[in-house]
Amino acid sequence: MIAFLKGILSEKTADGVVLDVNGVGYNVTVPKKSLDRLPGAGSEVKLYTHLSVREDAMKLFGFCSRDELSFFRMLLSVNKVGPKMAVDILGFMDADELRLAILSSDSKTLSKCPGVGSKTAQRIILDLKDSVDIGEALTASLSGIASEGATSSDPNVSEAIEALVALGFSQTECAKAVGRIEDAAMMSSGEIIKAALKYL
Repeated sequence: MIAFLKGILSEKTADGVVLDVNGVGYNVTVPKKSLDRLPGAGSEVKLYTHLSVREDAMKLFGFCSRDELSFFRMLLSVNKVGPKMAVDILGFMDADELRLAILSSDSKTLSKCPGVGSKTAQRIILDLKDSVDIGEALTASLSGIASEGATSSDPNVSEAIEALVALGFSQTECAKAVGRIEDAAMMSSGEIIKAALKYL
């Protein structure tokens, strides 16, 4: 019904914003990660929105990108995942982190999200795995590495991530840790592992 709202950010609240669109103030619930990225009051912002309608309430949810909105709607398709849980998940993990966690069956990381237990995490993975684009997930997980000159085909990077996973860390945690290392492309797999452990 409402594809997006564009207006002046009037104020930030604990769980969202008040957006002034031509003199009308809209209360919009926004994931914490998106809320942290928004500018201060008085700035113009655009939020992609989802209108949740229930018998007792109508609530607007807003996102900084179409990708986040798409993930929110995918999460709503999972049994027993409602709007509050979906927005809390996206407040804990951004779309790229969530994409990687689902594709790598990383229920450990997913179950750290507020309100998500191990059974719900497994259900999310099972229901959404076929809907997530593996190419986008790999690009996202290795974007930090690529910016330093390494690529997804770098054998030392791949070997280091596999070794860290074997140590008991999740695929998501390992990819993020390796992505934070400067000059990873110039290191041996052993050096990458040693540097990554500082972030794990």
